[in-house]
Amino acid sequence: MSLKIRLARGGSKKRPYYTVVVADARSPRDGRFIEKLGSWNPMLGKDDANRVVINGERIQHWIAAGAQPTDRVLRFMDEAGLAKREARSNPEKAKPGKKAEERAKEKAAKVEEAAAAAE
Repeated sequence: MSLKIRLARGGSKKRPYYTVVVADARSPRDGRFIEKLGSWNPMLGKDDANRVVINGERIQHWIAAGAQPTDRVLRFMDEAGLAKREARSNPEKAKPGKKAEERAKEKAAKVEEAAAAAE
């Protein structure tokens, strides 16, 4: 049985509230879980102490038992000092798309034409 430490969504529409749970990887997101390990309330401010609450001792227990945290939970663990998450970098994602590049070329050409006409 593969175990995951992941988020289960609660709360009403447009008012999310997540619980950090350990569950079988095959169970649904909001379905059956083994144990509740903490919570995350994204509606609170980033500087609020109650935004992310996790039980570090139990998380360490489940990791020792073979549970794998999801990326978001690993971020929370990194902030709490329980694990190390390597920063990811995708420089290709920041580049503009083909249409944006074409628009930029057209705009530059219009600026050059206007400057030539002004002289």
